[in-house]
Amino acid sequence: MEIEEKAAPAVGKERKNPFFEPYKTPHDTVPFDRIRMEDYEEAFMEGIRRDEEYLEKTINNPEKPTFDNTIINKDDDTDGYYDLLDRVSTVFFNLLSAETNDEMDALAQKMSPILTKHANDMRLNEKLFQRVRAVHLHHRRLTPEEQRLLDDCYQGFVRSGALLDEKGKERLRQLTEKASLLGLQFSQNLLKENKDFMLHITDEQQLEGLPQTAIDAAAQEAAERELQGWVFTLDAPSYSPFMTYSTQRELRRQMYMAYNTKGIHDNDNNNIAICQRLINLRREIAQLLGYKTFADYVLSRRMAKNVRGVYRLLNQLVDAYMPAARKEREELNKFSRTLSDTHKKEKAAAGDELLEPWDIGFYSHKLKLKKYNIDAEMLRPYFQLEKVIGGVFGLATRLYGITFKENKDIPVYHPDVKAYEVFDRDGSYLAVFYADFHPRKGKQGGAWMTEYQGQWIDRKGENIRPHVSVVMNLTKPTPDKPALLTLGEVETFLHEFGHALHGMFSNCRFESLSGTNVVWDFVELPSQFMENFAIEKEFLRTFAFHYETGEPLPDDLIRRIVRSRNFMAATACLRQVSFGLLDMAYYTQKDEFTADLIPFEKKAWERAILGPQRQDTCMTTQFSHIMAGGYAAGYYSYKWAEVLDADAFSVFQREGIFNQQTAQRFRDCVLSRGNTEDAMTLYKRFRGGEPTIDALLKRNGIKR
Repeated sequence: MEIEEKAAPAVGKERKNPFFEPYKTPHDTVPFDRIRMEDYEEAFMEGIRRDEEYLEKTINNPEKPTFDNTIINKDDDTDGYYDLLDRVSTVFFNLLSAETNDEMDALAQKMSPILTKHANDMRLNEKLFQRVRAVHLHHRRLTPEEQRLLDDCYQGFVRSGALLDEKGKERLRQLTEKASLLGLQFSQNLLKENKDFMLHITDEQQLEGLPQTAIDAAAQEAAERELQGWVFTLDAPSYSPFMTYSTQRELRRQMYMAYNTKGIHDNDNNNIAICQRLINLRREIAQLLGYKTFADYVLSRRMAKNVRGVYRLLNQLVDAYMPAARKEREELNKFSRTLSDTHKKEKAAAGDELLEPWDIGFYSHKLKLKKYNIDAEMLRPYFQLEKVIGGVFGLATRLYGITFKENKDIPVYHPDVKAYEVFDRDGSYLAVFYADFHPRKGKQGGAWMTEYQGQWIDRKGENIRPHVSVVMNLTKPTPDKPALLTLGEVETFLHEFGHALHGMFSNCRFESLSGTNVVWDFVELPSQFMENFAIEKEFLRTFAFHYETGEPLPDDLIRRIVRSRNFMAATACLRQVSFGLLDMAYYTQKDEFTADLIPFEKKAWERAILGPQRQDTCMTTQFSHIMAGGYAAGYYSYKWAEVLDADAFSVFQREGIFNQQTAQRFRDCVLSRGNTEDAMTLYKRFRGGEPTIDALLKRNGIKR
């Protein structure tokens, strides 16, 4: 529908800000090709104005507060007039991670305190809260989903300080505005640190041991920077192969130290003070709201329920996995000392004692090769990105009956991005799916899923379908070869695709409860569940063909993949547990945090660490998840969800991994329900009971 003329102030005589008018694109997708840098700030400020207008309209409503005129009043916003701030914020902050530049970074710094103040103004408005409280105490008979929304809405106000006195509210404003700005600064510093480093090699002999794919990618990176030779970066597709294959121990050390000292250098990107301030700001926020620690505040709304529940899981995992991890390390140390003469220089460099951290990947690879005759580069020719895309989509078709069709009329924000229409089993339109595959200058490292539009059902009964995006940093194509992935990258794709399915299958009435808007220790279940398929022969047979010969991935290689699945599994588990312990150590602080960050870090996770620790590296200053990514006091959720995913996949293993009835039950009970019910209730409805750690222990070979 057309928006009222007052809603669309003109930008010049001919052009209107695209955020102010209907997009008029396929499925109302974001018109990335029409958005200019100057559009963002104007839309932010107009969106704030409209929110304030909506607030006044709501609090001055002379009618008695009801669920319909207070909690879901915005549902009457059929022309999107009051949705402007959400729309521009979604686009801007998604691109700030995926395709940023100096102008966007500067605008983010400018807008962050303004937006935080506005959010506080809404959440701390006494008249609005009194209307919400009145509805919470006295309301008509509600459906379970309506009751869930009302409870979440009321608790959202309370947890945002609505019950504080004016002095407390003002203090909370100050704290949240500072924390928001510092979180943004943390991310920007980390991106700069990541992109500022390069290892520039001009001597071809220093490429010894590296696979041709890594050499070709490094040559392309150098050419893009107008340099001779080869350039290696801290992006995963460059860093990981270098640390795994390079025989140049000193260069491995340089790469390792560059990666593991991000944020602690004596420069403008140093994150040490920022981390300390964020820890204290969050502690003070929690205590202002009546909690002992920030972890207590966070966990009161999670599956784990409390700090005790988190430590129970982490301690169980340490106890179960540490004996196996010690054996793994002993085997690796012994192996490094008994290599053949061809590796004498590495052996001599490593010494007869424990390996240095930059040796672990190198010798682990050689040990895995010896034990299983399997190597990531052996598999890479069979994992051509285009074929992997078809395989992952085909898996979703086989399980759930959905299909994907690329639509080049849907605007994208970068040529690397592909946009697809997704159709359900009956042929009806289900969602838009964006996939952004490769690293580039303005893109954060890692991989994640996000949305440009959530799912909900409006008052007319129309099911508004989601626009879901996955952003990754997978190996890029070169002039001579297509993008060829490692098995680990295939698993990353499956992981993020699992999040995407959670978003695409959503079938909820309210957007704030839909899709992945679930508790943090439940949100990783759909993603980690999908990783289980990566080593299934029937799945690999659908897409794993040699990019040159067309030959399928040999049965013998598949057997070796399966046999090697649990290689160093205990070590990998403890690494994740160590991150969870570190996270909890910071956010269970009851008093002001004044400790020296690096020694504190080493002490916090030592129970899950194998061998001596280096005192000149730091994880905390680059730990985006817990400093700027929403996982503060929540990193344990990866292991929590891994218990769930192993337990859930055991059902598929029993009933058939491609059993469509089982898949439909998983979709109906978990993937489509969002946060409409308690997470454990949803899981038990699928599983028939609560999960145990047993399936995970069996999958990892810890328990028979």
